[in-house]
Amino acid sequence: MRRRFIQLLCITMLTMKFTSCITTHETNYMQTTKNFIPSYRDTVEYQDYRLRDGDKLFIQVYSIDEKTNVLFNGSSNMSSQTMGGSGGESNDLYTYTIDKNGEIKLPLIGAVILRGKTIREAKGHLEKSIEPILKINSVDVRMVGRYFSIVGSGKSGRFAFPREKVNIFQALAMIGDFSYYTDRSTIKILRETNKGNQIKVFDARSVDIMHSEFYYLEPNDVIFLQPMKSQFFGVSTFWTALSTVVTTYSFGVIIYKTFLEKSATTTPVEN
Repeated sequence: MRRRFIQLLCITMLTMKFTSCITTHETNYMQTTKNFIPSYRDTVEYQDYRLRDGDKLFIQVYSIDEKTNVLFNGSSNMSSQTMGGSGGESNDLYTYTIDKNGEIKLPLIGAVILRGKTIREAKGHLEKSIEPILKINSVDVRMVGRYFSIVGSGKSGRFAFPREKVNIFQALAMIGDFSYYTDRSTIKILRETNKGNQIKVFDARSVDIMHSEFYYLEPNDVIFLQPMKSQFFGVSTFWTALSTVVTTYSFGVIIYKTFLEKSATTTPVEN
């Protein structure tokens, strides 16, 4: 009886060890596309963000005429707020919000449609809209209030874009990387698109992520993190594995001494 119990205990410990062990294959980034690491070479590559309703733009007109500068850059039609993601600067900048018609309202110019344009295209379109009325040198256009969010695995938070383009690894550096027990193979992104909100799933371990639509984040992206299935018995180092084995063995010995030996002593002996 005792020998069978020890054999069963050893088998149980080995099973727990091999099914719960967390390997570098599950945690390392930039892995080649083999051993169930997917390839993204055929997916859509990064495209410049196109403006949508509700986006906030910092627009500043540069001219040799000081009155023109004050007219555009200090208009009462603009709301003052701090530019999100400006590297910690707290300068108040005047912003325009794209309304439900996809427009902003400029002094003297009126409505200018910017929905669907990239920042570069919006800059050129604004300069062409202003030039027939006022002599200007250039127009500066930047998005403000751009954030992405992380939910789950102890990393929840809302983070400002420090620059126009932020890739997934720069985002990881900002949040201090995923936790050790985050399942990097099934990262989910809730993304706003022209077709409505969509949930996209990708594997952050793949080196091919650089060729995919997941490499660069977009404003208002929400990243959902899932825990590994083996988190409860997660084994990450030799000492963790040794501790798990010793603890399990000790627990088994206690059970044996408490129940099995007691049962053996109370069993009546036949004459």
